[in-house]
Formats: sequence, C-alpha cells, structure tokens
Amino acid sequence: MCIVTTHSRIGLSVIVAIAIFGSGLVSTATIRTFLAGLEGGVIKLEGAVIKIVSRVLWSLLSLWVFATTSARADIIRDLYSAQVPVADQSAQALARASREALAEVLVKVSGSVDVLQYPSISDALGEARGHVQQYAYSRDKDEPQELSAHFEFDGAFVTRLVTQAGAPLWTANRPPVLVWLVVEDANGRYFANWETAPELAQQLLTEFARRGVPVQLPLFDLADSAALSPKEAWRLDGPALQSASARYNVQDIVAGRLGALSAGNLVGDWRYFSPDERIDRSVTASDAGAFVREGVSIVAEEMSARYAVSASGTDDSSVSMSVVGVFSYADYAGIVSWLEGLELIEHANIEYIQGDRVELRLHAQADAGQLAAIIELNERLVPLPPTDPSDQLSYQWQ
Repeated sequence: MCIVTTHSRIGLSVIVAIAIFGSGLVSTATIRTFLAGLEGGVIKLEGAVIKIVSRVLWSLLSLWVFATTSARADIIRDLYSAQVPVADQSAQALARASREALAEVLVKVSGSVDVLQYPSISDALGEARGHVQQYAYSRDKDEPQELSAHFEFDGAFVTRLVTQAGAPLWTANRPPVLVWLVVEDANGRYFANWETAPELAQQLLTEFARRGVPVQLPLFDLADSAALSPKEAWRLDGPALQSASARYNVQDIVAGRLGALSAGNLVGDWRYFSPDERIDRSVTASDAGAFVREGVSIVAEEMSARYAVSASGTDDSSVSMSVVGVFSYADYAGIVSWLEGLELIEHANIEYIQGDRVELRLHAQADAGQLAAIIELNERLVPLPPTDPSDQLSYQWQ
C-alpha cells in the first residue's frame, strides 16, 4: 500500500495526471477521481493501481531523462540552405558567395565532398546565383564587422542536379551522432561542453549542421559523470564510451581528444564507432576549428557511404512493399506520407489492404536494397522476412 500525504499532493498530482493521461492506460474519469482523492489530503493506492502509477511515473522519468535525445533518425530541415561569409553587398560578392553556398548545399545533400568533382556540377556552380530562391544578409552580434549571407536554393533543382550527375543522394532522414570530446590543457583534462568550452561546443554544432549530420552532446549530468570519466574518454576506451552512450539511444558515437603542442599547433585523435566498424584518425591542426572539421568529415563521409544512394536513372523503377500492423487510416496515411517525403521516392501507391496488412508499390529512383537502407532509419518500420515471394520489402508497423 502506498500513502500520498498532503504536503506532496500538489506536485504529485500534476506529475501523475500528466503521466497517466499520456500513458493511455486509464480513462479521464479515473484521473478525475484520482485527483479528487489527492485533493482530499490522503489517498491509498493498492494492487493494480499502484502498478499503473509506478509504471507511468517511471515512463515519465524516462521521458525526462531522454528529453534531449534524438530518435534513430532525424529530419534535416535546412538541407537546401547555407550561410557563408561575404565581403560586402556588391553583386560580385553576392555571386561568389552564392557559389560557395551551393557547393556547401551539394556536399550536404550528397554527404561527400566528392560530389563537387562531377563535371556537370562544376558547371552548375557557375550559375548558382540564378537558382537562389531567397537570400538575406546578417551580422554576427559578437563580431558586427563580419557580414554573412544566408541562401536558400530550390530543393527540386538541387536533387535533380545531384541525381542527373550520377552522384549519390542522401535523404533528409539521417541518424544522429553523439559526440564526446576531451580537452587537455594547463587546467588538466575535461569534457568540452557549454560550461567548460562554449566556443568548442558551438563549433561542433555548427560544423555538423554544415554537413547535414544531426548531432547531440551528452548532458554531462551526474549519470554521465558516473558512467564515464575524462580519463577514460581520453583513452578513447571503446567499451566505456559505448556503455556511457547507451542511455542516449544512438547507433553512432564519435569521441575525440585534443591537446596542444609546444609549437602552438593542436594535436589530437578521433575515434568513430558506427554500427559496422570503427574508424581511428590522428589529426594535427592549426586551430580547434580545423580539428573539429576533420572529425565531422569522418562521420559525414562514412554515414553517407552507408545511406546515400545513386539514382537508378529510370523513372519507372518500382519496388513492392508490404506492411503489417496497420490498424487505422492515420497509420497508413503516415506511412505513405513518410515514404513520399524521401527524395528518391516519387510515389508510394497503396495497391491492396486486407486486415492489418497494406501492400504498396514504390515508384523510386533506387532499387530495393538501396531503399531498405533508408527505410531502416524509421524506428516504426521493423524489417520482416517476406511472407509473399512478390514482396521485395516487408515490415511490421509499430
């Protein structure tokens, strides 16, 4: 039996009301009765009720702990925009900045700097100004003398440019990466975060955003302190890093260590853990920004190699897909909407519905294997062995 006393009833009533209502485990009438009991001063919880309250309170606690974490894949909203420095507001400076911005967008969309080597893309960069949808100037509030221009390009134009060139295309659905970075200086070794090294933390966010990779910094709370010390992180200890990262529900982890040489240069290492491999790289850099960019490049290039696909080159390529566990219109509307939001899928047509099973025909510029690599980023679509020989892709909706 659990006793809730008057001195805690207000805070607890709010927590429990939110938790139980959000859980969908009981009706609103039950919630009202429960809250009325709390307001009366004392309430006794027994049997199944206490199990429900315990369950939902732990669920609420978990939601709070993971409030800043990412899902298995995030959608990059600014995939077709870039901000670059500009000397002044002249036409010549604007044209030059638009070329730099389009190059940045193309690298972000493809995932690799190699996209800039394609002849047709090199030619298109010279006409970048004509494909700008809108632009705006701004000045840094901390450095007002520094002028920059924010450009937005037509997404259809960028996608068409990449696919027609034969370059890989990375959809906007991308997995997040968790970053642990340890710095060594005269003060010792410490994690780079918003309190200890705010400029370095901002550089991490800026550079990952520039490459179109969702990034997350650890919370650096008591749980993180208990799970991973700067000493362990400095050793780039794989098991320790992966154990400390488990609470963040990510598949990709990158850890770095950064120190200074007597000559003034910075030296360090990056270790990247992907689901399939580990990549190690030593870096000597002139400044922290260059060191960060190297680490970001490792992650972006490897991720795009996993998920970016080259268009098939045909407009009538189709792939069959079946999904079970679809019980409502909202479910299959959500599935179709998500699929058609993928850049390589032109249409996702429903061909047949029976019970909780939906069969679709995907008209795409990619084959079944390429689409499977992209679709696996949706946590709610769990791959299944095909039950029908005609199904190229088969999933459980959850």
